[in-house]
Amino acid sequence: MPIIQWYPGHMAKAIRQVEEKLKLVDVVFELVDARIPVSSRNPMIESVIKDKPHLLILTKADLADPQETQRWLEYFRKNGDHAVALNSKEPSTEKIILKHTRAILADKLENWESRGIKKTEIKSMCIGIPNVGKSTLLNHLVNKKVAITGDRPGVTKKQQWLKSRQGLYLLDTPGILWPKFEDQSVGSKLAFTGAIKDNLYANDDVALFGLQIFSEKYRNGLMERYHLTDEDFDQPLPELLLLITQKLGMRDDYDRASQRILLDARKGKLGRFNLDFVEELNDRGDD
Repeated sequence: MPIIQWYPGHMAKAIRQVEEKLKLVDVVFELVDARIPVSSRNPMIESVIKDKPHLLILTKADLADPQETQRWLEYFRKNGDHAVALNSKEPSTEKIILKHTRAILADKLENWESRGIKKTEIKSMCIGIPNVGKSTLLNHLVNKKVAITGDRPGVTKKQQWLKSRQGLYLLDTPGILWPKFEDQSVGSKLAFTGAIKDNLYANDDVALFGLQIFSEKYRNGLMERYHLTDEDFDQPLPELLLLITQKLGMRDDYDRASQRILLDARKGKLGRFNLDFVEELNDRGDD
């Protein structure tokens, strides 16, 4: 399995800024990719936010396997997290977030009211890995393009305050990874879904990693997109990649075909999928 790592200097700086600004917010919105809700969850976040109320938001739910997303929501809630899955572009997004936020802050809001404090705005911080959908969510909440978006990681480089239509104040932060992936499959999952810059890994390594999972769990998406048959999956994965390369009319340019596979998966052209599975945690004995 390839060794993939990406921790540029601005991410270390962003962590320090998050720690400094944490006292200014009432709640933290921790965004993770619904397709990889564990692998995209920065282990540094828990130690940074400590006891600050927070809502775990599974973004890109429209691209994830809906049954697996439901399993993950049940898992997180069972383990004490307030969690919700969202397609950030849906009209109901702000209403859903506000509902969960008020539930999380119910005691604090009641305390404000009992003390006669007429504070209606809630201050929040959005935090997560690169390309997890923070800027897309924020732009939807404020109903204008104020946060920079892109289909590549590392677009947001600074923090900024934004205000939603319902008076929710939001602090946008850059995407933050952690210095070392202890499990290298995490790096492959992050690369496959687009959280790591493409020039930091070999396309064919990551495409083969994804083909392994798709061949086992989401074969129909590959069959429909690349005109494959069940018999095609009997061969070794490198041979399958070469076959897809030929089906795409790219002769033996498997690197270009690998890039196409990655883009197709990220855009949902191979169907909805997950790379993290609750059953894997159960097999390891994790609660």
